[in-house]
Amino acid sequence: MMNKVVRATLLAGSILASMSASNAWADAPAADTAADAAADSGLGDIVVTATKRETNLQETPISINVVNQAALKDRHVQSLYDLADGAVPSLRIATFEARQSALTIGIRGIVPLDANQPAREQGVGIYVDGVYMGRQHGLNAALFDVERVEVLKGPQGTLFGRNTEGGALSIVSKAPTGEFGGRIEGGLGNYGSYNSAIHVDLPKFAGFSVKLDGVLQHQDPTTKNPLEGQAGFNQYHRKGGRVAVRWQPTSTITNDFSYDVARDENTPFYSQLLNYNPNGCVAGTQAANAACKLPGTDYTTITGTVKPLMPGVVVNGDTRMKVADIGVPQQVSVDKTHGFTNTLKWEATPEIEIRSITAWRGVDATQWDNSGGAHRPPLVNLTSACTQTAPCAFSRYSLADLHQRQFSQELQAVGTVGKIDYVAGLFYFNEHVSDDAATPNSNGVYLNAAGQPVYTILNSCTGSGGFGSDVGCRSIDRASEVWSKSYAAYGQLTYNATDKLHVTVGGRYTHDEKKGVLHFSRNVNYDTNPPAASVGYKPLDATWNRFNPMATVAYDVTDDMHVYAKYATGYRAGGASSRTSNYQSFNPEDVKSYEVGLKSDFWDHRARFNLAGYIMDRKNSQVDISSIQFVGSSSFNNLVTINAPGITKIRGIEADLTLEPIDGLTLNASYAYTYTKIPPVLITAADTAGRSTSVYQQFYIVFTPRNAASGSIDYVLPIGAQDTKIKFHIDGNYSQATQAFDQFATKNDASLIFNGRISLADIGVGDHKLTLGVWGRNLFNEQYVFRRDPSNSLPGAPTTNVTVGSISNVLGDYGNFNAPRTFGIDASVAF
Repeated sequence: MMNKVVRATLLAGSILASMSASNAWADAPAADTAADAAADSGLGDIVVTATKRETNLQETPISINVVNQAALKDRHVQSLYDLADGAVPSLRIATFEARQSALTIGIRGIVPLDANQPAREQGVGIYVDGVYMGRQHGLNAALFDVERVEVLKGPQGTLFGRNTEGGALSIVSKAPTGEFGGRIEGGLGNYGSYNSAIHVDLPKFAGFSVKLDGVLQHQDPTTKNPLEGQAGFNQYHRKGGRVAVRWQPTSTITNDFSYDVARDENTPFYSQLLNYNPNGCVAGTQAANAACKLPGTDYTTITGTVKPLMPGVVVNGDTRMKVADIGVPQQVSVDKTHGFTNTLKWEATPEIEIRSITAWRGVDATQWDNSGGAHRPPLVNLTSACTQTAPCAFSRYSLADLHQRQFSQELQAVGTVGKIDYVAGLFYFNEHVSDDAATPNSNGVYLNAAGQPVYTILNSCTGSGGFGSDVGCRSIDRASEVWSKSYAAYGQLTYNATDKLHVTVGGRYTHDEKKGVLHFSRNVNYDTNPPAASVGYKPLDATWNRFNPMATVAYDVTDDMHVYAKYATGYRAGGASSRTSNYQSFNPEDVKSYEVGLKSDFWDHRARFNLAGYIMDRKNSQVDISSIQFVGSSSFNNLVTINAPGITKIRGIEADLTLEPIDGLTLNASYAYTYTKIPPVLITAADTAGRSTSVYQQFYIVFTPRNAASGSIDYVLPIGAQDTKIKFHIDGNYSQATQAFDQFATKNDASLIFNGRISLADIGVGDHKLTLGVWGRNLFNEQYVFRRDPSNSLPGAPTTNVTVGSISNVLGDYGNFNAPRTFGIDASVAF
């Protein structure tokens, strides 16, 4: 209890000292600057490229958070998932299921549950050096030498395009300097972790500047696997390299070329059994089982029996398990990313700069997820029928392969003519994605001659009903292939009517084409054995056209106070669900946003306060539900994406405050309030006997807390006559409990996470600068469930009878705890 009081007091103190919406805590380098030059005081300017040109964040009429290199270092952010603790309250990052190999990224309540499918898009655009990333796979690879991460909030449909209805996350890498220099970094930590990096700038030669980056990151599992020789849970090994070349043949031409390659080997978080039959399910009438009700159904009768726990299964909903209860086969998932980008900028005249951004990228993701063990269906009824020659199978091994290639070309014209700043552009995007998935069982259990349970590992090729996990031995649940093309033309003009009044209008026309096929479903090869007409299978062949306008009126009340009002729109493309046997399609969703904002500096530039309020209305919301699909006489429960009728309401307030009360001390905090409401959806179900039900079901927006906050304290103390200094950083991040699934009201736990770092920086060692640091993440070892799945604590989805529900597979909620406390030491040498 005392620890929680201390943690809450620390966070409250940070928030009282500051509150924001364009991320003041990212101003931490201003504290460094103030300490580096004692005469220099006040918060420094932050440069952003949200309008496709470099502008001062405070004068840019967009709600933006900026995480710069110093903030990434202070928080020991090595990958995008490390920002999942809530450093930017409006930005939500979560794993898909328990897996680190695919991230779900959301802003302002635009968060898809399952963007893991090839024919579905995210609602937040991810950009690396101006290049749109078509898939979320591979995004958790190690970050290279990042200059800053810009979080643009609200629809960015004009300048950034489709699938940016919630906003855009733009990662900007450091460019070559043309001067010899760089740094070498290395560190050690608990859980066997180590990391190293090298960043080298070579001298400019014949107009060419070259920068080389290499990174290596490793962590042993935080939950051990009792099965000898198998990987544990929440481990990773990342490595990658990047080469960047800047060519400047003249003073008006700059060409940046980069190539990167990375490999991320990781395992999922461990999925614990949090409780056992929490809803008290028993056979009888549904009326007598008020808590034992599956949303979207209208059962009258509950049948079946809740099976007892198997021997050795541990129920633990309070603490993170250090060792799994039952050992399972577990390989590492592997994400391999690679690609090149070429950005050409030509200042044709003082009024116009022509830009060309060409990119080709690819990702290959191989998923191995056996994190559930005996904590999820199929459940075993341990009887004499489970024998050594025919053990009862369990432990669903979720296997998947995804291969993606994309090419994009963007042409831009950026400049100023008189009182008008303008941006115009053309965009082309071409993507090809294929995937497949299988879910064999990996473990078995039987009763020996003495009636004692014996656990065994099934044959990896034939042990799961004649199939297994080995390549070539799998029963393919699904396999699909998708081809997507996008064409766009856009323009934006800012009329600087006076020194204070600025009016911006813009629009983007987008034409999207998407084709997709389902090659396999439930191990039926649709290419050689087309399904019956009754299945309703139809390949995807769709086009969509959209015009997304925006308008902003900004007014400079003073040199240090700026206000704006903005109207913006965006849309997310439609697609089809490969998790259904009919490849059920769904339409795009559209967003209209109304936003007002204030950006201000005061107290002689020692304080900065930014505030934004917005209303977003989303039409045809894409939501995920469980549905019945029939193949012949068999039926399957699937994840189906539909468009919810009506208007989804999203309302929010974001506030930031940064204070520098004395030189070297910077206090920051951010707060985000987000209200979301999806209208109830009428769910109709029918079975082969002609029975039907219609039920209104409530859906929820996942991983979006009503209240979220982040606060930090940075202090820099110069010591000695040289540039050496002591740096102190601590941050606290709070998130209210959220839903993890569209269709369940069940929530995850609230969280309060603290991170810290102390370093002795810029120690003179000859001509070099040495920095030594001690860091810690989740300092108080907070334990909370970030993903809670109630699906196997409730009756199963209807199959042959929509009025009778079965509890034969009820076990309990299972979920994933956050990462434990990690800490370590590091050193870097700048040369």
